[in-house]
Amino acid sequence: MPSHKNGEQHFCQKPAGIVAILFNKTIKQQQMKKVALILSIAAILAACNNSGDADKATTTDTQTVTAKEGTPYTIDSTTLVTWTGSKPTGKHDGTFKVSEGALLVNNNALSGGSFTIDINSLNNLDLATSPKDKAGLEGHLKSPDFFDAQKYPTAKFEITSVEPYAAVTDSNSKTKDATHIIKGNLTLKDSTKNIAFPAKVTVDANSVAAFADFNIDRTLWGMSYKGPNNPQDWMISKEVNIKLALSATKK
Repeated sequence: MPSHKNGEQHFCQKPAGIVAILFNKTIKQQQMKKVALILSIAAILAACNNSGDADKATTTDTQTVTAKEGTPYTIDSTTLVTWTGSKPTGKHDGTFKVSEGALLVNNNALSGGSFTIDINSLNNLDLATSPKDKAGLEGHLKSPDFFDAQKYPTAKFEITSVEPYAAVTDSNSKTKDATHIIKGNLTLKDSTKNIAFPAKVTVDANSVAAFADFNIDRTLWGMSYKGPNNPQDWMISKEVNIKLALSATKK
């Protein structure tokens, strides 16, 4: 009698192949759903920015700093840089001290200048009533996860240009009574980018003041928690709010 063994084997392979195809299709669908879910979560987190409704600084590559004419006005030691970092569940506020710097005034107008920020002076404000949490946050922000203050103890801002605000077209600043657009190289850690933002500048015979309120994207300076593609970093808004309230005096 003829053997049906080969026929039986061929018959059994067909449903096995179909099952394999369906299984692979199911796995792919599950993977696509996971990717879609991750992208949706990322989009939601990106929209959850509690840093503040401020001007978004225009960020470009480093610009050449040319020598500027002007009388130096020494930045006051009490000058602070205020920051706000946010996440979907809230935000944290704090300050940095300006360790040194000067603003240049030429023909009664701000013409240039620079200042250095002391990263180790980082001070959290909103957790003042909880010393343990305050110390924990400050220590984390100073760690290699963010500023890496031991390796990079200072940050620096160097003005590359100052233009009258009215001369800049298509501008709608959220900084009240903005008078100028200030451009400068901001160095954080080992990265330098040029940023431009509206500012209110006032100058008199013995002093100069500049106020600005803007947001920057921290990731452009390589500041990402555990890497740029880590889901834990997605829980923190990329935008950080910076408030400058510079005050300088003619010596």
